[in-house]
Amino acid sequence: MSLFSADWLAIREPYDRRARNPAVLDAVVAALGGLGTISIVDIACGTGSTLRAIAARLPARQRWQLVDNDLGLLARAAALDPPAGVSIATRPVDLARDLELALDGPLDLVTASALLDLVSEQWLHRLVVETAARRLPVYVALTRDAEIDLDPPDPLDAKIIAAADAHHGRDKGFGPAIGLAAAATAIAEFRRAGYRVVDGRSDWRLGPQDREIQTAVLAIWAGAAEEQRALPRTELIAWLTRRRDLVAAGRSAMRIGYVDFLALPDDVKQAG
Repeated sequence: MSLFSADWLAIREPYDRRARNPAVLDAVVAALGGLGTISIVDIACGTGSTLRAIAARLPARQRWQLVDNDLGLLARAAALDPPAGVSIATRPVDLARDLELALDGPLDLVTASALLDLVSEQWLHRLVVETAARRLPVYVALTRDAEIDLDPPDPLDAKIIAAADAHHGRDKGFGPAIGLAAAATAIAEFRRAGYRVVDGRSDWRLGPQDREIQTAVLAIWAGAAEEQRALPRTELIAWLTRRRDLVAAGRSAMRIGYVDFLALPDDVKQAG
């Protein structure tokens, strides 16, 4: 299953929404609370999950610009039925080449979800430079980091996860991906650019009842490990079979690490 497929995005969306860090989201609400109408650009919007997750918490009048370079996902986002007072415009943009184009115009907030671990360090630096030049607040959710716990453990877990992490660093269209260092790197860069940063964990906590997403995650990891040629295929299949059997028996739990943050320019004051 592709990390960019509509099916995968649909499977993960409820877990993303549940995992979003409430303190970071509260800080977003506080930063925008004094505005009557807000304009937001959501970069790499997918099917619009960020809008669905946070629009109800924001001021009643909102203008969203949903930006992606995947026309299929963008078409799904364009078909959203927004809440009253919320308008949506979609815009195809090659973010690897034309990030600046996505940030042009009057904006109150830049959002991105499940993105920064897929981009290059150079692209991440561009994002910081371009948003800082425009003094734009930036809310970034669900950036993967290195925290993973599997219960019960398996002797091959460490090898498989290390291979999947290495695969994470491959080029996803933005140059070699920064991968699991993305959140820490982005937070440090925004602070160096003069931003105040509110950050917090947004880990997925998957229990025995979460069979579909656990099975999908295992398949993604196994596919990545196979592409990395990390271990013999027979061992990889045996590992995947053991872990799937645990999921099917209701005996598997996972914690997968993510980080949320809000970066605020000094001239944006939080309410309260």
